[in-house]
Amino acid sequence: MELIAKGWSALKEVDRVIDYCELNDRRLIPLLKTAKENFELALEADNSNTHARYWLSKLHLKYHVPGACKAMGAALLVDAANMGDPDAQYELGCRLRVENDYVQSDQQAFYYIEKAVDQLHPGALYLLGTVYLTGDCVKKDIASALWCFHRASEKYVQGHAGAAIAYGSLLLRGVQVPECLTKLNAKRVSAAKKARANLESNLMNPVEKAKEQFEVAAQAGCNLGLRWLQRIEEEEKRLLTESSRIETL
Repeated sequence: MELIAKGWSALKEVDRVIDYCELNDRRLIPLLKTAKENFELALEADNSNTHARYWLSKLHLKYHVPGACKAMGAALLVDAANMGDPDAQYELGCRLRVENDYVQSDQQAFYYIEKAVDQLHPGALYLLGTVYLTGDCVKKDIASALWCFHRASEKYVQGHAGAAIAYGSLLLRGVQVPECLTKLNAKRVSAAKKARANLESNLMNPVEKAKEQFEVAAQAGCNLGLRWLQRIEEEEKRLLTESSRIETL
């Protein structure tokens, strides 16, 4: 884990500056070499370490690290996904769906994406939610889409900004929250708090629920979440002003 932490730290430094320089900038090579060496050492120490395998695959596939080999990166990614790493499963699913022209690529892609969903990977949940929402390759299912967006946007997972925006937008459109989600939330509170939680849930209108989602997105650094919150606040002020005017008349 210490080796993985060192490699990951070097890679994060690359990500921090890579948008401001060329992808093959020679100044990035020492950091990329450090990351590669640490991930390789971690894999040598424990060949079953899926994290090291996944991050090493990313170095070969995404970055201009000396000695990079896309075929090796692909093999490492497939191995990590088959060994159960959710990040690898999600990335492999995305790559199979976007970059492959084979007839069964969609089936193969969803196999790995659903594996990642089983482990509550936020990105995979969001992607599967959009698929259900649009009916792309599957039967359109709004309830399943909401379930995916809800689980992806939950703070204890990671609070996926895109899922929170999608969930909040659907709530504003009047889409009903499926019963499976209300039951899921009920199971997470103690018996003493259950009645109060149900009452608060019933009293909270869709706008308030949507605001909670937009706040999750805003806290994740999504400007669109802030813009939605500002829009709702302006609309609430407008309605309040009109209400006061009517009462005055």
